[in-house]
Amino acid sequence: MARPRTFDEQKALDAATEEFWRHGYAAASTRDLSECMGMCAPSLYNAFGDKRALFIRALEHYATQTTRARITRLEASYDGGARVRTYFEEAIAKMLADPERRGCLIINTALEVAPRDEEIAAAVATYLGEVRAFFERAICAAQSAEETPATIDAADAAEMLLGLMLGIRVLGRTSQDRAAFDAMLRPVFALLQIPPTNQEGR
Repeated sequence: MARPRTFDEQKALDAATEEFWRHGYAAASTRDLSECMGMCAPSLYNAFGDKRALFIRALEHYATQTTRARITRLEASYDGGARVRTYFEEAIAKMLADPERRGCLIINTALEVAPRDEEIAAAVATYLGEVRAFFERAICAAQSAEETPATIDAADAAEMLLGLMLGIRVLGRTSQDRAAFDAMLRPVFALLQIPPTNQEGR
């Protein structure tokens, strides 16, 4: 009979995700991962496989806890263009509040690991595709509410919004210039007739 696990898998994944997020895939050593997860290396391998397998689990964990959770909450709480505006507001506010400037683990992975690993590249594409689909649903909802012009192609607008988010996330690794990020948002929001970034509640 297999012995029951004696560790909290969610806490271990939380710790591994933070380690990868802080240092990146290459720089996160197995020793550091073992220490932060509170597991010896053999136990880590037994529970999660090798470092790459653990990273794939951590990436999925991150996507579920951050991007997917935000999308689910926004779609339940806001209509149309407000979903898009709030998505950007929250993402930028969280990014600027991070003193380590870690950025987004998914986007960091797209730059660091995905070019050399087809499986991880496919996973990243899936996660980004979920964000793109969220933007497209939001634009369609805004068009149904007669907020955004019906002449705008929702799929094209979603691609534009995804590209904008990727650019802001990458720039956020080196810049804390909120005014610059707002300047990037204004013409896009004007085109889509989304009200400008709300200054309240920051």
